[in-house]
Amino acid sequence: MEFGIDDAQFIRGNVPMTKQEIRILTIVKAHIHRADIVYDIGAGTGSLSIEAANLAPEGRVYALERNAEAVALIEANKKHFGIANVEALHAEAPAGLDELPAPNVVLIGGSGKHLNAILEAVTEKLVPGGRIVLNCITLQTVMTAISFMRRHEDIYTYDAIQVQVSRLQRVGPYDMAKAMNPIYIITCTKGGTN
Repeated sequence: MEFGIDDAQFIRGNVPMTKQEIRILTIVKAHIHRADIVYDIGAGTGSLSIEAANLAPEGRVYALERNAEAVALIEANKKHFGIANVEALHAEAPAGLDELPAPNVVLIGGSGKHLNAILEAVTEKLVPGGRIVLNCITLQTVMTAISFMRRHEDIYTYDAIQVQVSRLQRVGPYDMAKAMNPIYIITCTKGGTN
């Protein structure tokens, strides 16, 4: 299935969106299979949800988002791309996770200062061998995620990368690099049994 959809194809509004280059790396790290159950927590516009749904046509993507405008954008993007296997949920995680089926993959793009609680809730539900992929903008989020993983090293292994993407922008007769925010991508794999 296709992934790496151009940013311009998404309906955006005023809601933050994970940019194409970061989506590509996130999806590669997630190792999504055809029948996987995926949570996209802090889904924003749903760009990662749409990408995940394309890779899991026999599975289901649950896009959790606390912002009502963002939930509407997820619904608009589902319709725009003709995606039927994404369910947008207006909830602030970890609220709403209890009712969902056990995930194979959890994507976390926004946690609203509830990252520890979200990771605790996800740990209870994530299938053995399941993956969590966090996209972190702030060092505080990185530190919270890594501290959690170290406290749970009997459950998880993890790796992290920092990505800095620059895009060329034309300025008069010149092409200059315009830097995007650096992102840390932390990939965590659950071992053992629940």
